[in-house]
Amino acid sequence: MTLAGFIGAVCVLLLTPGPTNTLMSIAGASAGMRRVVSLLPAEILGYLLTIVPLTLLGSSLFAAWPQAATAVKFLAGLWIMILALRLWRLPDPESAKGRVTQGQVFITTLLNPKALIFGLVLIPGPPDARFLPYLTVFCSLVISIALLWGFAGRLTQTGAASGQKRLQVFQRAAALWLMFISLSLIARTLTA
Repeated sequence: MTLAGFIGAVCVLLLTPGPTNTLMSIAGASAGMRRVVSLLPAEILGYLLTIVPLTLLGSSLFAAWPQAATAVKFLAGLWIMILALRLWRLPDPESAKGRVTQGQVFITTLLNPKALIFGLVLIPGPPDARFLPYLTVFCSLVISIALLWGFAGRLTQTGAASGQKRLQVFQRAAALWLMFISLSLIARTLTA
C-alpha cells in the first residue's frame, strides 16, 4: 500500500465515530482541549499495545485460534457498554466523577476493533522497511484526529448560556451511540 493510500485509509477509520472518539469529544465538551491533550498518551499507548503485537503475530494467532478474535470483540463490546452506562449516568461533568480518565481512554482504545484493522491489515509487520515510518505517520494521525474530535466536542459548548444542559444532552446522545456500537459488537460475536 502506498503512503497516500495508507494515510487515506487510516483517516477514514479514525474519523469514523467510535468509542475512543466519543470519549475525546466528551472530554473536549466537558473539560476543554487541555484535558483532551492530557488523554493523548493513553490513546497512543492503547493503540500501540494492540497494533504492534498484531503486526508481529496477529494473523497467525487468529488463524490458529479464531475464537481469540471473537473473544476480543466480545470483551470490547462489554467494555463499551460499561462506558455507555457510565456516560448516561454521569453526575456533574465538572466533578471528578464526570471526567473522562486516561484509564478509560486506554482500555477503550486497547479494545477498539479499529486497532485490529490497523494491526492486521494496514500497518506492515516489522520486517518491512515501511513499519516504523507507517507507525510514526499513524501516531501523528491519531493525535491530529483525536484533537479534532476534542475540538468538535468543545464546539458543542460554544456560546452556551445553558452549557450544562447542552452537555448533558451531548453525553446522553454519546451514550446511546456507544450502546449501539456495543450491542452491534456483542451481537456479531454471538452469531459468529
